[in-house]
Amino acid sequence: MQLLVLYVSLILHIAAFCSGDDFAFASYFQNNMVLQREPQRAVIWGYGTVGASVMVSLDSDIYMTTVTTGPNGKGMWVVKLEPQPVGGPRVLSAVQNADEIFNAVILENILFGDVWVCSGQSNMQFTMSQVFNASAELELTSNYPDIRIFTVAETESETSMYDLMSIEENWSIPSKETVGGPVWKYFSAVCWLFGRHLYDEIQIPIGLVASTWGGTPVESWSSNRALQKCGLNAYDTEYEKLMEYLKQKEHQMLKENKKFKINPNENSVLWNAMIHPLLNMTIKGAIWYQGEQNAIYHPDKYACSFPAMITDWRRSWYESHQETDSEFPFGFVQLAPVNEDHALFANIRWHQTADIGYVPNSIMQNTFMAVAIDLPDDDSPYGMVHPRDKEDVAKRLVLGAFNVSYGLEYNPQGPIILSAARTADGEIVVTYPQDQKLQVQEAGNFEICCDTNKCDPMDPKPSPKWYWAPILSHTQHTITLSSKGCEMIKAKPQILRYAWGQRPCDFKSCSVYNDIGLPAPPFVMEVKDL
Repeated sequence: MQLLVLYVSLILHIAAFCSGDDFAFASYFQNNMVLQREPQRAVIWGYGTVGASVMVSLDSDIYMTTVTTGPNGKGMWVVKLEPQPVGGPRVLSAVQNADEIFNAVILENILFGDVWVCSGQSNMQFTMSQVFNASAELELTSNYPDIRIFTVAETESETSMYDLMSIEENWSIPSKETVGGPVWKYFSAVCWLFGRHLYDEIQIPIGLVASTWGGTPVESWSSNRALQKCGLNAYDTEYEKLMEYLKQKEHQMLKENKKFKINPNENSVLWNAMIHPLLNMTIKGAIWYQGEQNAIYHPDKYACSFPAMITDWRRSWYESHQETDSEFPFGFVQLAPVNEDHALFANIRWHQTADIGYVPNSIMQNTFMAVAIDLPDDDSPYGMVHPRDKEDVAKRLVLGAFNVSYGLEYNPQGPIILSAARTADGEIVVTYPQDQKLQVQEAGNFEICCDTNKCDPMDPKPSPKWYWAPILSHTQHTITLSSKGCEMIKAKPQILRYAWGQRPCDFKSCSVYNDIGLPAPPFVMEVKDL
């Protein structure tokens, strides 16, 4: 073994003087990166001269392969490392031998831990320099040298790319400068805070890969295979309607002397350029914050298109090298409050759960959700749709990761309704699991409908057909509501819904929480006789 190590060192020393333009690691293999730890095997790949042999070494471990013509027409090589324990720093090198002409590339300060991809639109893109208490938060960054961050640049493509077209921020060690970069550039606040809280608990290196673009629908991040599952195609007429809406918005903003940027909304263009190139990267899981744009683009399809995207991402990552788990953990943020101009946000929140109301569920398995309906930011300088409180979002999100991804005994979600029943005296008893210690206050969040023929449960706007159901009393796992609204018209309550408004409550002041402060998610449910 000592002779082998000596030989490799000699080859690297010689090859260091003979670097070639065509021999390199793929774009996102860099100094300071995190590779996925055991039990998965990290995939390492790059470019070279077709027919040449390549020797990859991780410290004293040696892997041999040959350069072949890749799917993009370039000479490409790939190896899988043996499962690696947590830790580092490690040195990763590759040497090409093309007819006795040696070329070498070396990566240093490599850590092995868990790699998480963070994606979505503007609320995931929202950067650390924009959050509440940004200066204090950024002062903490240097305490986390075992977290590493990487940001994909905004690029789009009509065809699936094999490698990234551009990088916004290379793999970096956290600092005020690397985490607190230019606004809307780097680094993602939800991604960083999620990673920081995750590290505080599990104490292993964390790699965070941000791939985001504001103002984009789920269809842009989905493959054509995923779109077809929901009756969508690579191109459809709704895209033309969306573009007409955006042009009208652009015209209005120009009249107000404001800048406006039309973001990529074509189906699959961000999947092609910003997700597909990452499939050769072995990962632990993904988190997602998106849905706002789908309030105006295929809103009725979101209950299908979002779960279909998750399923397709998992399948695609697994199929690439069968190392990333085929059911890898996927977390997301349920949309935060907005003003009444975004009337469909309440429905999108419901569709984010495949119209079930909570996750994980039979359609969206191995998922977790951070409820954010009680975190309004009316005065946000970036618009109410962009609340600055990403700390609470990340804390709630990481609880789900602890539970779903790491098997830790944390309560990952607020109270989930079990049933709604009419009593003989006309009251409604709402039942939650007995292990949930309810914290209840009146915030006007419960509404009842007395005639199913007149009420559309998916109508997010205030309607005289929906009546407020005041809270009469509660126990640790039940809430009793009044149905006087229905009694006045001599009818029985038929449908109950909760927190269906665009802005359901003031900051952390919705009607139902559990004893650790997690809010109940919105729901709509049939009311049955007790």
